[in-house]
Amino acid sequence: MANTFKSFTKASIGTTVTDAYTVPSSTTTVCIGLNVSNRTGDQIFVDIFLHKSDNAQSDIYLIRNMPLPNGSSYEFIAGSKLVMETGDKIQIKSTSATSVDCLVSVLEQT
Repeated sequence: MANTFKSFTKASIGTTVTDAYTVPSSTTTVCIGLNVSNRTGDQIFVDIFLHKSDNAQSDIYLIRNMPLPNGSSYEFIAGSKLVMETGDKIQIKSTSATSVDCLVSVLEQT
């Protein structure tokens, strides 16, 4: 089994739920970092979801309605880990158009 560290970015996330990271097929992932940044001049509110591929009814909020003041950022997985399976997704939504940048750092095991 190969272990590979990777990072993924998504810029200008807005009011539509957006996939920030999806676990590839035949892969297990450990999410080791998740940062979101407010790129606007106003306070916004951010939702971060975990979408489970095996059961849509097990989708959960990781963060709900979190305030991000003007120009600030938040590190969601500071010192912890999130184990994800093939097809699982981290999704993000904001209360303002094109307002959030995201960085997801993972360890993928194939």
